[in-house]
Amino acid sequence: MLRGDGATARTRRFGLLLAFVIGASAAALVALGNPGNMGVCGACFVRDIAGSLGLHTGPSIFRPEVAGVMLGAFLFALLSRRGIGRAGGYAAARFGLCAFVAIGAMVFLGCPFRLLQRLGGGDLTAWLALPGFVGGVGLAMVFEKRGYSIGKTAPAPLAVGLLGPVTAVGGVVLFATRHLVGPGPGDTNGPPHAPWLVALVTAGVVGVLLSATGFCAISAARQVYRGPRWMLLGAGLLVAGYAAVVALPGNPTFGASPVAHDEWVWNALGIGLAGLGGALAGGCPVRQLVMAGEGNADAMVGVAGLAFGGALAHTLGLASKAATATDPGGSTPAGRVAVVLGFVVAIVYAFGVVRAKAGPPAS
Repeated sequence: MLRGDGATARTRRFGLLLAFVIGASAAALVALGNPGNMGVCGACFVRDIAGSLGLHTGPSIFRPEVAGVMLGAFLFALLSRRGIGRAGGYAAARFGLCAFVAIGAMVFLGCPFRLLQRLGGGDLTAWLALPGFVGGVGLAMVFEKRGYSIGKTAPAPLAVGLLGPVTAVGGVVLFATRHLVGPGPGDTNGPPHAPWLVALVTAGVVGVLLSATGFCAISAARQVYRGPRWMLLGAGLLVAGYAAVVALPGNPTFGASPVAHDEWVWNALGIGLAGLGGALAGGCPVRQLVMAGEGNADAMVGVAGLAFGGALAHTLGLASKAATATDPGGSTPAGRVAVVLGFVVAIVYAFGVVRAKAGPPAS
């Protein structure tokens, strides 16, 4: 509904309303117990699930929101009679790029979708980092104008397309049978969380809406540079929807300190890397979850890359520390090196693809 694919103005206006609802839903999850300005975060929540599987010693908790988004997208794909099952030839590239997206997000403390929530929550450090994100996406567009592409997917067997939804269902089953740490009855340990069933259902609705609208924070940033600007307007309304719920009287999250730090340079560079890598990989972390739920096997490989990158960030000490009342938090030396390395790898990879597609020079 927010794509530039010939949708009618009336349909797009409805899509903008849905973007507002998406933001409000994310804020509701924060009010119900999720971390500050983190109703839904693709990179952070996939990282948390990787911890619940024992892949790192950082935050370890099963986040039902991940499964909810994927299953909601799957449901909408079924209802809209889309073909379930797509794959291409660049899955390995998505894995590597998404790993660096996760690392950049761990330095910023949030993926691009959480960036929008932090904006709506009045987080000044997010507003200062916003130019870095837009700049990272703009850098990717420079390569796209010269022929870069992550590669097109083609129809694949249904079994391939079910990889994402079946994985989501498997995660819920493991959690429900108490094989994974998570927000179950009486669980007060670990990171903050909303009640698991509410989180699962709310994220499922968000997944339906994200699939219906085609919303992606990366796509919205692209429209800073070129039209049409429906997706950019949708991002603004998502931020407004989030802010509207946060500002409600009696909301326990109003004025709460977000999970963030104030090193604005590394905030900008971290989310800038997430923007660059996400644009080169075909979507932000939340968009990768949606596409995986819709049956895109390459996007599911991207989700695996997010899990790997998130786990690596905590295993190697790349993730930033959040500010507290007694600790200003901030990036780590290893995290800064990883961000710079991520930019180098992403740029070299994109340049290599462009050069290969251009063919050998004329003799």
